[in-house]
Amino acid sequence: MIGLLVTGFYVMGIIMAMHAALTTRTSTGAVAWTVSLVTMPFIAVPAYAVFGRNQFGGMVEAYEERADEVDPIIDGYRELLTPWTTPRSEAPSWYNAVHKLAEFGLVRGNSVELLINGEATFDSILKGIAQAERYILFQFYMIHDDGLGTRVKDALTERARAGVKVLVLYDEVGSSGLPDSYVDDLRAAGIEVSSFKPNQGWRNRFQLNFRNHRKMVVVDGRVAWVGGHNVGDEYLGLDPDFSPWRDTHVKIEGPAAIQVQLTSLWDWYWATRELPELEWEATPATGADQQVMILPTAPIGHVEQASLFFVSALSAAQKRIWLSAPYFVPDEAVMKALQLAALRGVDVRIITTGTPDSLPVYLAAFHYIEELRGLGIRFYAYKPGFLHEKVMLIDDRVSSVGTHNFDNRSFRLNFEVAAVILDEGFAAQMEAMFEQDFAHAEPIDPDSLAHRPLWWRLGVKLSRLAAPVL
Repeated sequence: MIGLLVTGFYVMGIIMAMHAALTTRTSTGAVAWTVSLVTMPFIAVPAYAVFGRNQFGGMVEAYEERADEVDPIIDGYRELLTPWTTPRSEAPSWYNAVHKLAEFGLVRGNSVELLINGEATFDSILKGIAQAERYILFQFYMIHDDGLGTRVKDALTERARAGVKVLVLYDEVGSSGLPDSYVDDLRAAGIEVSSFKPNQGWRNRFQLNFRNHRKMVVVDGRVAWVGGHNVGDEYLGLDPDFSPWRDTHVKIEGPAAIQVQLTSLWDWYWATRELPELEWEATPATGADQQVMILPTAPIGHVEQASLFFVSALSAAQKRIWLSAPYFVPDEAVMKALQLAALRGVDVRIITTGTPDSLPVYLAAFHYIEELRGLGIRFYAYKPGFLHEKVMLIDDRVSSVGTHNFDNRSFRLNFEVAAVILDEGFAAQMEAMFEQDFAHAEPIDPDSLAHRPLWWRLGVKLSRLAAPVL
């Protein structure tokens, strides 16, 4: 029996090694997986089953199964948004590439409100839920059964009992601590609830490494919210270990809300194979005309959407690149884009958290900070609490607020979403927000990192080796 088990592991190791050699994205990764699978199959085979793939299978096929229903939705969406679509001649230089990545275009007629930190964000979301008349799409990576979770549950329950259709979607990993009783309470009120179910289908059986990291709310197809917050008391700054929590969301009224809705619909369809009836006619915001494009990214194609978006935006910058993310573990292409921007004389500033929630990710960031030394890039560590926002400001017009961390997981493994806003007035608000964050941060000197203790530098280098799965 033991002999058969050992033989089985080695056979699986060889088969998986062949698969890794044929499919792994980089030559370094292919060599690492191949050698470990052949020499250490007892460890490497289970690891490869969970972490070995960077392509999420089955989604395209799932849509094709009901193409007769899906295609009219897409065609209708495009037709209804045509009057609001920004001509390509008026869009930034990077737009053509990003438009093809997102399959969404820039649309006018929007009003975008910057929501700084948890109180402002959830006051806005809960007020929007209370005003829902037809339906609510409520999707978060993480939902906790705590004070904020209870407020959200009560608000959704009240609307459901008033006859509003409510759909709730969450991620299994992010919401692993969510008790069954919380879900049961929602369903008892008539709310439809589902997890994202990343392991659907035989090809995805062990693929828990893929996560739906999106945080989106849509009300009646008219208003949407996108950003970095999850549903939990810590996002209101109530966790003493991470308080005050620093995060950012946006509220979008107008045609771009339909793009958020379509993104949420695809996730709901994957999880449940249901296509709920929704409103697709775009309603422009009153007294506003901001241009917005929703950028959903996912590991479902051979093109790395998120990484290419950042490379494109960074490469187009002429004056400024200010970005904020709790995790700074960029890939090689993004590193080169940052280096070239700095060499062009662009004002590059990067702020990350000074209060880590994950030591390996926190330490790995210093490897990349040190690699970017000598270029005039300014780095900051936010000190009052945990910085969790994922935002970017390019020059004086382009802003991004969403769920992408600046790491390999967000670039290649997670389902993410961002709102890209082209508006000088909104960019000015982003600039003021960044200035406040810089004022509450300590500069990081990349040249000083080589003088830190040996144990610290060793931890940085070891953590950097795990960057592909952090």
